[in-house]
Amino acid sequence: MSSLFGGRAASAAPGEPVGAMQQAGAGRRVVVAGDGSGDYAGIQEAVDGGGTVIAVRPGTYRGRVVIPADRPDVTIVGLGRRAGDVVIADDRANGTPNPAGGTWGTTGSASVTVDGAGFRAHNLTFANLFDEAAHPEITNRQAVAVLTRADRVAFTRVRFLGNQDTLYANSSAATTIARAYFRDCYVEGDVDFIFGRATAVFERCRIHSLDRESTPRGYVTAPSTDIANAHGFLFARCAFTSDAPAASVFLGRPWHPSQDPNAIGQTVIRDSRIDAHIGPAAWSDFGTWPWQDARFAEYRNYGRGALITPDRPQLTAAEAATQTVPAFLRGADNWSPDRHL
Repeated sequence: MSSLFGGRAASAAPGEPVGAMQQAGAGRRVVVAGDGSGDYAGIQEAVDGGGTVIAVRPGTYRGRVVIPADRPDVTIVGLGRRAGDVVIADDRANGTPNPAGGTWGTTGSASVTVDGAGFRAHNLTFANLFDEAAHPEITNRQAVAVLTRADRVAFTRVRFLGNQDTLYANSSAATTIARAYFRDCYVEGDVDFIFGRATAVFERCRIHSLDRESTPRGYVTAPSTDIANAHGFLFARCAFTSDAPAASVFLGRPWHPSQDPNAIGQTVIRDSRIDAHIGPAAWSDFGTWPWQDARFAEYRNYGRGALITPDRPQLTAAEAATQTVPAFLRGADNWSPDRHL
């Protein structure tokens, strides 16, 4: 999996968009550079300035970024050699005081919020740098790196860094379908670090559970898929890795926001490598909500943690034929980022 993050991006002249930018078609193309050599010095400044295709030169860019709903089809591409060369980050948690009063909450903690449909990102890193150890006074430590609420969003060769609640794949309303596609990405965290009600497909991604001083060490997913939505989270040909002890991490637990009984979360993991941090009991209850009532399943996984036990439901071949990348993504508009990105 190291080739996903250590490989070289396509070459380009200084300031010239590459790869995903070329596929974005016509639009206002701008360059962001922290040293002032581009069109803008900050990401939000480029978004607010009307940039449609935003090329970002290497550096760390601090500050909250919001892609509003009235700005569809925005593309952000890192111009570094690796995804780690361009970092877009902030450092708020749920319990961080908000200058406007109260605290930020989980949604407000997001370093990047995507409400514009058709958003794409390529070859960069999104992070929430909230330091848990430095803020023992903050007990609500959910700290989101990226929140997506729009439909047809896609990320390729992107890293998502955080601890609790790193990637919030959501939608604008409980019964609204919002599709998100992640390919060749890296996601890390510890507690519920991929969560929400979106229809989200992770293909050829590395999903890394951080170790922490707690038992259990963590939970990978916390889906809240609405019962009317047949498609929640799908992981296909991914690698689930960790430095945590054997059998100390759960693959997921069912999140019911505001105790919503219709949030019947779905996580399907298929054709993926699962390391030893996942044990014979791979799923966990969430408060009073039992994992058995959720839509959790595996199919044809391998590795030291890919155990088949009574507590790890497996798809039949017939069921697996309906739980595929195209089945999750296509919809009425035949959206196919897995073919065209």
